[in-house]
Amino acid sequence: MAWVVLIVAGMLEVVWAYCMKVSDGFTKLTPSLLTLIFMIASFALLSYAMKSLPLGTAYTVWTGIGAVGSFAVGIIFLGEPASAMRMLAAVLIISGLVLMKLSSA
Repeated sequence: MAWVVLIVAGMLEVVWAYCMKVSDGFTKLTPSLLTLIFMIASFALLSYAMKSLPLGTAYTVWTGIGAVGSFAVGIIFLGEPASAMRMLAAVLIISGLVLMKLSSA
């Protein structure tokens, strides 16, 4: 169950990062409030997952999901570039996440 909670926490990190981007430096009220709500929810779920997962594993997976998810959202919704080097970086991050999961099994 902790892994499911951790994955949801990582996905919420992507949501709050996107909301922060569209808040335009916290000058738009709704995305600013959504950023705070999703940030609190993400941290709460991360905290819950850490009750049974090692700190290094939980935090690395959470930030990795956030990094790769934000990268994908940036490309798909914000028109950010998808260069070969950026794609390779995302693959390396995903490889690290898989290794972290396998090492804690």
